[in-house]
Amino acid sequence: MNKKLVAIVRYEKPLASVRKAVELSKGLDHLTSGAKVFIKPNIVFWTRAVPFPKWGVITTSRVVEDMVVLLKERGIEDITIGEGMVTGDPKDTETPAHAFEYLGYGVLKQRYGINYLNVFERPFEKLDLGDGVRLRFNTDILTSDFVIDLPVLKCHNQTVVSLGIKNLKGMIDIPSRKRCHNMNPGKDLHFWIAKLVDKMPPMFTLLDGIYSNERGPGPDGRLHRTNLLVASADVLSADMVGARVLGYEPEQVPHLVYAAKNRSRPFDLSDVEVIGEQIENVARYHEYDFKYSETEDGIIPVPMAKQGLKGVYYQKFDLSMCTYCSGINGLMLSAIRFAWKGDPWDKVEVLTGKSMKPTAGMKKTILMGKCIYQAHKENPDIQEMIPVKGCPPKPQDMLNALHQAGIEADPGLFENIDKMPGFFMRRFEGKPEYDETFFQIK
Repeated sequence: MNKKLVAIVRYEKPLASVRKAVELSKGLDHLTSGAKVFIKPNIVFWTRAVPFPKWGVITTSRVVEDMVVLLKERGIEDITIGEGMVTGDPKDTETPAHAFEYLGYGVLKQRYGINYLNVFERPFEKLDLGDGVRLRFNTDILTSDFVIDLPVLKCHNQTVVSLGIKNLKGMIDIPSRKRCHNMNPGKDLHFWIAKLVDKMPPMFTLLDGIYSNERGPGPDGRLHRTNLLVASADVLSADMVGARVLGYEPEQVPHLVYAAKNRSRPFDLSDVEVIGEQIENVARYHEYDFKYSETEDGIIPVPMAKQGLKGVYYQKFDLSMCTYCSGINGLMLSAIRFAWKGDPWDKVEVLTGKSMKPTAGMKKTILMGKCIYQAHKENPDIQEMIPVKGCPPKPQDMLNALHQAGIEADPGLFENIDKMPGFFMRRFEGKPEYDETFFQIK
């Protein structure tokens, strides 16, 4: 049996390390000159307001440029970099443009003649992936001859890991992304993610683990300098090995289980040959989830329980909460924490996503987001309903809801939401291993 090759390489210096990963994995061996190549990095979040920790959150520009150089060496002229990052305003094109320029894609265009694009400014095509899964994909990636998939080596608080397969979620439109977030038994978020790769062109996957992320996918996770690259011409094999490197067996990652079953593949890596570094020599356990604690009021995040908060019940997010609400969920939690002055609130509950149910005995129920409002707008079990109907919710509406619930949150947090990521930068001041130049191209 011909085993799938996966290379694990320690990142040591520009170009040479990526070249070694490509050569060991034979990832570009079947790429012909003249091919039309699409590069998919991971740019999960961006703000123009302040710098923020990109380490372990965004694919390094170092790896992106190295891949472009290797493609050019093989005679590839038609190269496009594309991403569909989520912004607070779906019509915001300035923030993605700022991200591309900051990350040096404009320099790459001048230097190597590549193109780069925001997929939300491009057409989408509906694909039937079978089993009731229909999603709209960016046409540029679908019409390419070859895809270079460049995710970050990270964990994810909903999907355990976010690697090569999960990275392709950035290629579908917003309604498709929202459709993925459901709690249908047997066909939940994990099931839909596993299907993303099914109709992709031939692909090479390189997991960028120069930096890795616990409790990702955002900058509020624990970010590490890890110096690893994981590469394969088979995205599922790359992801299964990547999961092991992050401390998880493939069968602990539901979307990898679905993907393996779809391909009649084993979970134990018995059909995979790992070359270069061995998994056991580089693996390091990364937490994927945020811990919650049982209190007399119900479940709240552990930091809030340790702080002694009482009278508020903030149910743990589930798979039905999409990226839009995920992006502002942390703001809501932070606002509640900072508003605590020691006096219990009057049995306030916050519901998110699509599937949560109200808890008996709660006096005030905040429904955060359009989906949960639609699910419970006529629910007789809610004593006092405080709806925040937006998709995504507007910061001012979130603030008003907290105030209506008796939680005197600081308006400044909501007025300066774009500046909040700068708070996380403070953790890395004076630490040379967190090097900003990995995300710049000179």
